[in-house]
Amino acid sequence: MTIKYSLKRIILPAIVALAMLSNAQAAEALKMELQANKITKTADGKVSYIAASNAQKGETVQYRATYTNTIDTPISDVSVTLPIPANMVFTGEAKPNSAQATIDGKNYADMPLMRKVDGKLVKIPLSEYKALRWNIKWLPASKSADVSLNTTVN
Repeated sequence: MTIKYSLKRIILPAIVALAMLSNAQAAEALKMELQANKITKTADGKVSYIAASNAQKGETVQYRATYTNTIDTPISDVSVTLPIPANMVFTGEAKPNSAQATIDGKNYADMPLMRKVDGKLVKIPLSEYKALRWNIKWLPASKSADVSLNTTVN
């Protein structure tokens, strides 16, 4: 399975999420660029990112969205969402770490997500996470904000 297939599944939902921004002005003011990069380690242990044209089972792929304010005034309190492709599993690593997660696409909460099982709170497996959401508190004119999440190919 290639990442090209996965990108088709993430780009449309990401664009839809951009259209549903909480601030109508922000929707017109933000430009979003999405990248998918395979994360690899070099022989000396350094992390490198290469464009993910394809990825194999078990490999790590980072989805990174850059939101740029295209107007001459700052915008504030904008929610942005990145869906997790169906053939990927969230690793638990997101930047910024203030992301909230959902297992149903509607209800978001701070991570780790929890649920009651036999009267006890337990962590929901990362494999059940469907999307992450961030709140961009303040984005000055002509500036950008990045959000990212790491996944592994399932």
